[in-house]
Amino acid sequence: MNLTNLNTIREISEKFGFTFSKSLGQNFLVNPSVCPRIAEMGGADQNTGVIEIGTGFGVLTQELAQRAQKVVAVELDSRLIPVLDYTLADYHNVKIINEDILKVDLHRLIAEEFAGMEVAVCANLPYYITSPIIMALLEQRLPVKSVTVMVQKEAGDRLCAAMPSRECGAVTAAVRYYSEPRVLFPVSRGSFCPAPNVDSMVIRLDVKKELPLSSEEEKTLFRVVKAAFGQRRKTLPNTLSAGLGISKPEAAEKLAAAGLKPTARAEELSMEQFCALARQFEQKGC
Repeated sequence: MNLTNLNTIREISEKFGFTFSKSLGQNFLVNPSVCPRIAEMGGADQNTGVIEIGTGFGVLTQELAQRAQKVVAVELDSRLIPVLDYTLADYHNVKIINEDILKVDLHRLIAEEFAGMEVAVCANLPYYITSPIIMALLEQRLPVKSVTVMVQKEAGDRLCAAMPSRECGAVTAAVRYYSEPRVLFPVSRGSFCPAPNVDSMVIRLDVKKELPLSSEEEKTLFRVVKAAFGQRRKTLPNTLSAGLGISKPEAAEKLAAAGLKPTARAEELSMEQFCALARQFEQKGC
């Protein structure tokens, strides 16, 4: 069943009375080259179990199922469940869960469904919820090797931006703390039905097995990052003072202790420098 063929999509839509939901950001892939590349570059193989987030009609699910040992697909839209029972009938290593991914106990899911396997996450995320889902996956410290997602190009550029650089922001720092992000390939707007107004890209976040900070230091790190990027054109003594409720001299003192200049701005710091700064604040209970 060719799920990238428009006639097939129309036939299935008519068969099940399915219409696209703008509120759920549903744009289904019709470019036949995209999903095989996502599955291959996302690490799906016979030693790996895959969590897929958002299935559409199952076009990516099929590619994952052909490569992975097992696929558990989490789909929010209950209208798609009978569609998926139909389109994935030949794939016996696929399990569909009709849930909101942000409400699923993923630690439990992984323990119950993927015992003895490496685990990867693959998703074609609705643009409006890209960052919340990615951060939820990373912050839970799940035992997964990677998160491969299709995102809006602008969001992908920010998520994968280098540090330091003018393109980076608070979300960049958060992603780079938990993972090593990389851009895999671009996807044009014409690859979807209905076609969105923006282009996309596929990115992969290779999850770090060990992190440099303690749990308390991590909390301080993200407070510091949020404050630092809160007024990105201003120097760090100003942004940290405003964002953390401390004096500018105190902020400058912490910067100096971390080996940073008082004229530095958030976009000029590496991930390692942000960690060093967080340690200085944590020592005094920021």
